Amino acid sequence: MVKAKKTFIQYNSIFLLLFSLIFFGSTGGSTAQILPESEPETEEAPPQFAEDSLGRRTPRGAVSGFITALSRQNYDRAARFLNLQDIPAIEGEPQRIVQTFQGLLDRGGNIMPYTWINDSFDGRVDDDLPAEVDRVGSVNIEGETIDLYVERTLGPDNGPIWLFSSNTVTTISEVEPEDQSLLERYLPAYFKDNHWGGVPIGQWLAAVLIAALAIFLAWAIIAFLFLITRLIWKKAKTEPVSGIIKALSVPFQLYLAVWLFMLLSQEAGLSIILRQRFSGVVMIIVVIAFLLLLWRLSDFIGNFSKRKMASKGNFSGVSVILFLQRAAKLAIIIFGAITILLNLGYDVTTGLAALGIGGLALALGAQKTIENFVGSVSLITDQPVRVGDFCKVGTTTGTVEKIGMRSTRIRTNNRTVVTIPNGQFSSETIENYAHRDRFLFNPVLDLRYETSPDQIRYLLQEIRTILYSHPFVSPDPARVRLGELGEFSIKLEIFSFIDTKVFDTYMEVKEDLLLRIMDVVAQSGTEFAFPSQTLYLSRDQGVSKEKTAKAEEMVKKWKQNNEMQIPSFDDERKESLKNTIEYPPPGSVKHKGKGEQLF
Repeated sequence: MVKAKKTFIQYNSIFLLLFSLIFFGSTGGSTAQILPESEPETEEAPPQFAEDSLGRRTPRGAVSGFITALSRQNYDRAARFLNLQDIPAIEGEPQRIVQTFQGLLDRGGNIMPYTWINDSFDGRVDDDLPAEVDRVGSVNIEGETIDLYVERTLGPDNGPIWLFSSNTVTTISEVEPEDQSLLERYLPAYFKDNHWGGVPIGQWLAAVLIAALAIFLAWAIIAFLFLITRLIWKKAKTEPVSGIIKALSVPFQLYLAVWLFMLLSQEAGLSIILRQRFSGVVMIIVVIAFLLLLWRLSDFIGNFSKRKMASKGNFSGVSVILFLQRAAKLAIIIFGAITILLNLGYDVTTGLAALGIGGLALALGAQKTIENFVGSVSLITDQPVRVGDFCKVGTTTGTVEKIGMRSTRIRTNNRTVVTIPNGQFSSETIENYAHRDRFLFNPVLDLRYETSPDQIRYLLQEIRTILYSHPFVSPDPARVRLGELGEFSIKLEIFSFIDTKVFDTYMEVKEDLLLRIMDVVAQSGTEFAFPSQTLYLSRDQGVSKEKTAKAEEMVKKWKQNNEMQIPSFDDERKESLKNTIEYPPPGSVKHKGKGEQLF
C-alpha cells in the first residue's frame, strides 16, 4: 500500500508540474489532433497591406482578437469580429450575440489552438472549403455539433478582413440563452466578481481542482485496468508482455489525464478564455505523452533484445542493439523538439533545412561507416554465418572468429587472420560449410577403352553393391551410371552422399570407398585409363583373359537366372544388402566387430 501511494505521488507530481504551466501562458485550443498540419508553401511574396487596428488581416488574428476582447469584457469590440451583414440593425443585438457566443463556447464549445489556425492573408487553401472560408472550431447547440467558420471580406483599403462568417453569426443569433453552467451556478459571488487575467478567480481554482481530479481518475482507471489484465491474462506477468504493460502505463495515464481534464472542463463550463490560454500547453502534454511512450518502448525493446543476444553469446548483436537504441532516442528527441516548437508557434522550416543539409553532409562523409553498419545489421538479422562457422566468403576460406560493428575476422587454414568490412562481407557470396548436413561423394572413374561391356556391367553392379551396403552412404540416391565415352576413356559417374557432418569422418569414409572401388576395378580385369596426352613406352600386357572370362561368366549367370540388377536394383535386393559391409574393415585398428557404429 505504501509503495502504491509512493508511486502515485511520484508519477502525478510530474502531471501537476505540467499542468501548472497552464497558469503561465501559452496560446492554443483543443481538438482531437496532436500535430498541426503544415502550411502549403508559396513561392510568390505575400501582398502587403496596412495593419488592421484590430488585427483581423488573418484568420488567426481574427480569432485571437475576439478571445482577447471577451477576456476584457469589451463586447462592443468583440462584435467587430463578427460579420453582421445578415443581422437586423437593432440596438444591443451585436452585444447579445457576442454574449450568447461566449456562453456556447463556455458550455462545450472549443476553438482550435492558435498555431493550428492559418496566419496568412489568404487563409487555408488545402482544405475542402471555399478559398475565402476557414474552419476554426465548433459549438454544441441542442445536442448538435455546429462548426465555426471565419470568412474573408474586403476592408476599406480593399485589404482582407477576416470575420466570423455570416452563417455562423446567424446560427448563433437564433439560439435562446441557456441556463447557467455548473460553475456559474455554484461559485460564490466573490469568486465570480473578482477577476484575474480577464477570468474570474473561481475559474482558476476550478481548473486546478479539475486537473487534480483528472489526474487521480486517470491513475485509478489505468491501475484498475492493468490489475484486471494481470488477473485475467497469465502472460501479463511474464516477459515480454509485462515489460510492454509497464512501458505503456505512464504514457497512457498522462494521456488519459489530459483527455479527462478537457472533458470535465467543458462539462463544468470552464471559460473558453481560460481553456484557450492553456490549450497549447495541453497539446504539448499530449505530445510529451506520445514521446514518453516511444521512449519507454525503445528502452524495453532494446533491453529485452540485449538480454536475448547476450544469453546466446552474440555480443556483436548487443553492440548493434545499443547503437540502434541510442539512435532511436535521438530521433525521438529531435521529433519531440520540432513538434513542441510547432505547437508553440515557431517556424522551424529554416532549422529543418539546415538540419537536412547537415545530415546530407554527414551522410556523405560517413558513407562507408554507414555501409558497414548496415552490413552489420544484415549479418546479425539474417545470420548467414555465426562465430565458429567454417565458411567461404568471396575467395577467403576459414573460420569466423568475430563479427564486429565495422568488420568481421576470419581465421584461414594458413592460420592468418583476414579482416573483411561488413559492408563488403554482406554483399559477397557466402558459402557456409557449418550448416552442411552430409558430404557429396561424386568421383568419375576413367576406364580403358579395352574394357568390355560385360566388364562395365560387372563394375556397375559391384560398385552399387558397395554403396548400398555401406553404413555411411545414403541409399537415396546411390547412383552409378555409365556417363559417357570420353576422349581417351570410358567414364563411370558415381553420385551419392556420405551421412556425416564431421569432415574427418567424411575423409575416412571417402578413403574406404575409393579403396573398395579400386579393388572391384582390379577384380573386373580392367584398369584405369591413362590420359591420351601422356606418352609412355611400355610393353602392354593387355587385359587379363582369365579374369575377363570369369567376369563374363558371372554376367552370363546373372542373365540366365534373371539376377542382373541393371538398369536398377530392386528394393528387396537393396534391403538385403543394407549395412552388410563391415566398416571400418577387418584388420583396422578401429574394427570392433560387425555392425558397430563408431561415428
